[in-house]
Amino acid sequence: MSRSLLDKRDSHHELYADSAYSGENIARLLEKKRIRNRIHEKGYSNTPLTEAQLERNRKKSKIRVRVEHVFGYMTNTMRGIHLRTIGKKRANGLIGLMNLTYNLSRYVQLVR
Repeated sequence: MSRSLLDKRDSHHELYADSAYSGENIARLLEKKRIRNRIHEKGYSNTPLTEAQLERNRKKSKIRVRVEHVFGYMTNTMRGIHLRTIGKKRANGLIGLMNLTYNLSRYVQLVR
């Protein structure tokens, strides 16, 4: 995780992430920037996760799944989320259209 991805507006919020982002360096960075660490805990072959850690990961997953499903839908159903534009304005426009398309698709699913 890059330091440049986090700024002052992120302080006092929570950061949910996969266990690939766990580690002492990330934990220190989040503490320094006053961001609540909600990164999944990682188990190892010689020290598996305890029941308490598994339960904490389950609670975190209930939040993360909301975002993961959106990206999964965009990746699988909408054939990926790769941007092939030149310039930030065009990229923002394309992202807006992709989000609009997702929201319309989701609306159709909910109305059924």
